Amino acid sequence: MLRLYDTMSRRLATIEPIEPGLVKMYTCGPTVYRDPHIGNYRSYLMADWVRRALEFQGLTVRHVKNITDVGHMRQEALEQGGDKVIAEAIARDMTPQQIAEHYTQRFLEDELQLNIIPADHFPKATDHVVEMVSIIEELVKRGSAYEVNGNVYFDVSAFPGYGNLSGNTQEGALQEAVRIEADPLKTDPRDFTLWKLGEPGRDLVWDSPWGQGFPGWHIECTAMSIKYLDDRFDIHTGGVDNIFPHHEDELAQSEAFTGAAVVGTWLHGQHLLADGVKMAKSAGNAFILPDIAAQGIDPMALRYLCMTAHFSARLNFTFTSLKAAQRGLLHLQNRVWELGRDSGPKDETSEADREWEGRFIGHVNENLDMPGALATVWDLTRSDLPPATKLKTILSMDRVLGFGLDGVAERYRVEGKTLAAVGHRADHRSRNQYDEADRHRSELVRDGFVVEDGANGTGVRPKTAWEQRTETWQAVSSSSEVDSLIREPDTFDITVGIVATNYQSDIERCIDTILNWPDSMSVEIIAVDNGSTDGSSEWLENTGARIPSLRVIHTDYVLGAAAAKNIVLKQALGHTIVMMDTSVELEGSIFEPLNRMLNDPRVGVAGPLGLLSKDLQHFHDDERPVGDVDAVQAYCFAFRRSLLADVGLMRESFRFYRNLDIDYSFQFKDKGYRIVADPNLPIKLHEHRAWNELSDPERDELSRKNFGRFLHKWGHRQELLVGAPHHH
Repeated sequence: MLRLYDTMSRRLATIEPIEPGLVKMYTCGPTVYRDPHIGNYRSYLMADWVRRALEFQGLTVRHVKNITDVGHMRQEALEQGGDKVIAEAIARDMTPQQIAEHYTQRFLEDELQLNIIPADHFPKATDHVVEMVSIIEELVKRGSAYEVNGNVYFDVSAFPGYGNLSGNTQEGALQEAVRIEADPLKTDPRDFTLWKLGEPGRDLVWDSPWGQGFPGWHIECTAMSIKYLDDRFDIHTGGVDNIFPHHEDELAQSEAFTGAAVVGTWLHGQHLLADGVKMAKSAGNAFILPDIAAQGIDPMALRYLCMTAHFSARLNFTFTSLKAAQRGLLHLQNRVWELGRDSGPKDETSEADREWEGRFIGHVNENLDMPGALATVWDLTRSDLPPATKLKTILSMDRVLGFGLDGVAERYRVEGKTLAAVGHRADHRSRNQYDEADRHRSELVRDGFVVEDGANGTGVRPKTAWEQRTETWQAVSSSSEVDSLIREPDTFDITVGIVATNYQSDIERCIDTILNWPDSMSVEIIAVDNGSTDGSSEWLENTGARIPSLRVIHTDYVLGAAAAKNIVLKQALGHTIVMMDTSVELEGSIFEPLNRMLNDPRVGVAGPLGLLSKDLQHFHDDERPVGDVDAVQAYCFAFRRSLLADVGLMRESFRFYRNLDIDYSFQFKDKGYRIVADPNLPIKLHEHRAWNELSDPERDELSRKNFGRFLHKWGHRQELLVGAPHHH
């Protein structure tokens, strides 16, 4: 029987249904204020495999997955009345209900593409406020909650087991973990909000005994899980980021309401990372399913990728790994197609079938070991079992895997004109008329079909979207895919590196002015086409074909700022590297002046726009500083290529460009090099598109996070500042 790691008990727990034959399972669903990113779907896939594994073994599963269309707020936002659904509605000039409905449908469509079995119930928070109010009333009556000025709070001190789920059992640790702004209405800062008094003008409010207001985040799951699954159910799933505070608070209020344990097994899946960090919109790495489809990749490849690592381990997503998963999925689909063509009469269930299924479900039952289960499938394809037995067993296993392999034959089916062409080709082959047979084959391939000749005749199927996608040029998915030439000798005097993400006119202007002012030096331009979608890619490719000094490296999606720039640094062959923003226009000679500044071996970085700081907290360019500075701005950032071996590449945790230039400047300063600026260098700055296309809150959030990364590494290094005492 299925055993799963229970977050509460910290051990494997056998799933023994409370009601014989029926497993009741609750999954924390999406907050419908924007498209869920693919990291969210990892935990939904985990829940899907749990359900499939249970049903495979003859159990019935009643599955509930909530839709959060109000109240999903981090605690500090809740104290201030903030709400993500309302905020998005305001931003898009829509009603909260319209926003919620739009993204609910998007979520359901995404799950369909991933072949996730629909839950039996998708209850919406807004439809269950009456139940929430009723539970809150009972908690107040029992002394587990208290009301202050229309706000109701759960009294953590009245629930002795608070913190057991997350392991935050010490009062000090809990107070630190909550991380909330002080709310003077609370008895204890650890207490959490059950009901919030509605602020004037708020759209989404409901009547309650405490006045018009709205529910907190956690109470919705208590109300809906108990309504649809009763006051005891078997499995509660979610991501590890749900454990605290959401599930800790949900557990406390649920058990305080029922007087007993509600959940049998708490199951949590680890993060799907991107570029080594957690996916988040603020990090610029929150990819959604349409991003996958845009690469011609089957969304089901994400299911395959998530199956290659255990759900309890972090999995680092890259488009390189996704492409590998796509190739694996396509290979498996092709094997099923080939087995279907090669199979003879279907045989009865044999001992071999049962043995392979036993090995397979053994992996699944041991804490959902899907990597082991997938490996078993591949072992089966390489076994010496008859094709018909292989096919039947693989399709049986796919009831758990969920790849939809039973639909391969239908998706690969051809008819009419195509079948006639296959027949004509076979006829020519039988007559040894191979030229004519090859002509038919070429026409089929040209028309988008795969032609495979086997022992049992010719198989023809349509090419998948992945196979049809024409690679006009090679593209990379990360800086790690690019060879490092750092140890190679200089080939040019100057390498000018630019990162181009759309805005073709800016790219043209920047490159034209670089070519206009070579300063009688040998100059190469490396342009990283960073996921452009507006025609910039084609322009760069065509221009590179005409201009030998321009080398273009394409990426297949938008890499982080540091990763894209590191591609330039790894590929550059100029004695001096000049990183230049596409908003820059050269109005005169800059390369020879930059080289003169860098001729001093003590100087590490030079550029026209310097920054100074007195405290590492604030950097300014108020007086366009001349000479020694604390950092050079990224508009034009020059250094000797030979220093890369000493200083290293940029830190790729900087996905957004803001403050990356300060951080990289300090990498040079840390090695003892000076940073110098000459504001008289003839450059002109145009509109900075990457900055202006962001809203003020997005700018603040992205900048703040990057500056936090800078301070975490350099905040204690006051001696590196130009004005530090050791400089005098």
